[in-house]
Amino acid sequence: MKFTLSWLKQHLDTDADLAAISRTLTMIGLEVEGIEDRAKDLKPFTIGYVVEAVQHPNADKLRVCKVDTGKGIVQVVCGAPNARTGMKGVFAPPGSHIPGTGVDLKPGVIRGVESNGMLCSMREMGMGEDHSGIIDLAADAPVGASFADYMGFGDPVLEIKLTPDRADCLGVHGVARDLAAAGLGKLKPFAVDRIEGNFAPPLQWQRNDDAAIACPYVVGRYFRNVKNGPSPKWLQDRLTAIGLRPISALVDITNFVTFDLGRPLHVFDADKVKGNPTMRMARTGEKVLALDGFEYELEPGMVVIADDTQVEAIGGIMGGELSGVSAETKNVFLEVALFDAVTTARTGRKLGINSDARYRFERGVDPESAEWGVDIATRLILELCGGEASHITRAGKMPDWHRKLSYRPERSMGLGGVEVATDRQREILNVLGFGVEEKEAANWIVTPPSWRADVEGEADLVEEVVRINDYDNIPVVSLPKMTALPQPAVTPQQRRVPMAKRLLATRGLLEAVTFSFMPSAVAKLFQPKGSNAPLVMLANPISADLDAMRPSILGNLLTAAARNAARGYADVGLFEVGPTYLDETEKGQILSAAGVRVGFARPRNWESKPRAVDAFDTKADALALLQLFGVPV
Repeated sequence: MKFTLSWLKQHLDTDADLAAISRTLTMIGLEVEGIEDRAKDLKPFTIGYVVEAVQHPNADKLRVCKVDTGKGIVQVVCGAPNARTGMKGVFAPPGSHIPGTGVDLKPGVIRGVESNGMLCSMREMGMGEDHSGIIDLAADAPVGASFADYMGFGDPVLEIKLTPDRADCLGVHGVARDLAAAGLGKLKPFAVDRIEGNFAPPLQWQRNDDAAIACPYVVGRYFRNVKNGPSPKWLQDRLTAIGLRPISALVDITNFVTFDLGRPLHVFDADKVKGNPTMRMARTGEKVLALDGFEYELEPGMVVIADDTQVEAIGGIMGGELSGVSAETKNVFLEVALFDAVTTARTGRKLGINSDARYRFERGVDPESAEWGVDIATRLILELCGGEASHITRAGKMPDWHRKLSYRPERSMGLGGVEVATDRQREILNVLGFGVEEKEAANWIVTPPSWRADVEGEADLVEEVVRINDYDNIPVVSLPKMTALPQPAVTPQQRRVPMAKRLLATRGLLEAVTFSFMPSAVAKLFQPKGSNAPLVMLANPISADLDAMRPSILGNLLTAAARNAARGYADVGLFEVGPTYLDETEKGQILSAAGVRVGFARPRNWESKPRAVDAFDTKADALALLQLFGVPV
């Protein structure tokens, strides 16, 4: 999950700096994986004005530029074909690290002319692949100003890692809510203004009975006479900052609401939909051309959105190309649906589609967002695309998400190991959206909000209190000793492995580490006698000839000995301790020790002569191993 600092502060009223926000996020369970601060990386770069650009006296393709940096005039030798007098570009002073090339810039002499800096291209700035010329800025760009500030790069991008149960933080508003509960500011509520429609929608949502579980509820409305041009700069900047490509106002709105509020949306070109859109289960043989350009064959058990003639979208995962919006779109139909998490995950895995919508639906979307989501989308569409909105159309029924949980505040110590004041616990739960009713001082009735389907019992409430209270506040204590005698840290089974390796090594064998798989033709030769179990085959082998799990290590060791012989080293003694696979059950995986001797034995005594190894050498190895573990022989 990515977002910018300014985007977060649209939902969180706080004066905390980036370091405090980053630390708090990690301490409340939203681990910060990375922070991209482009302003810091581009700090040395400023806007320069080329006062003069003349031909280099000793090179046809170079120009000598006098650049006003805001602090004085410097001379720069530039090889860009668009370098000219009067232009404004990006100036890098000596000592700068050029991000696109990894070069540390130094003063130099180029073909007999001093150069004290550089005018940079897009690729050299790490902003793209364009290296055809230096960056040509607008005439009103302020000379000497920071290039990062001028481009709006002074906004750090944070990336957090979420566990699958925290679907509520798959929107920036949810992240801000957690930070507010941790005392890092005040949560700003987002406006949900009911917008009444002006006409009956020409398209009405329908839902077949077979899709009642896969899609319990869907809301939408029709928009006419919209204009689908480019989205405004603020919207494009936010999407670009988190790695999304702006496409058009309508598409950018759906992407923005997905990341801003965790509410996936989809819009259809209403003129391309033939008949009422219907939520139903896919039929055998149906296909759909998705927005990613690939055609997918659907199966029963997958929920789809279809019109009277064809499938228009894969429910909860991706829309279809044929009804996608474009610059010519005039009429739009909005979808704000609830999709079953299990059905969405199963469909996504079968089709191999990973989308932002699937990522959220399979983790659980706030059911109430089906209602407020249509109002949020309506406001943005009317503001950015104009047009006129219809009355709302619905199908299905809102799931009953309400539930009450019993909670004892003292359990924060019993389960979490930290004493948290009851007032603080109540404050944490209230800011997180939980309703708290105190039947007794020691027994509360807590109502989880619609967006926290993961909270199912008292232990979950303790976890919320403890993490928001900061994990660092949990005192460090030693575990109580259950016995006066120290307990071994290594089990007997774990000790046998190094003991076996050490014994075989002292007998002159070298340890080998081979693949746990082998060619099936070789594996058949080493199956145990009398075994009727089939080989354990690999569904996706790393190589076509390594398609079976090894039933014995000997096959791999003999193959290794043959490779050594082919390379002129015919006298080898190898051993390996590792798993073998007799069948696909847990009991069929056996930890084995195996060894092989080939060629001549090399005695350690210099007076002894090499001799050919025989069966008695390997028998001695096996007997020594059995005696080590007390096996009667």
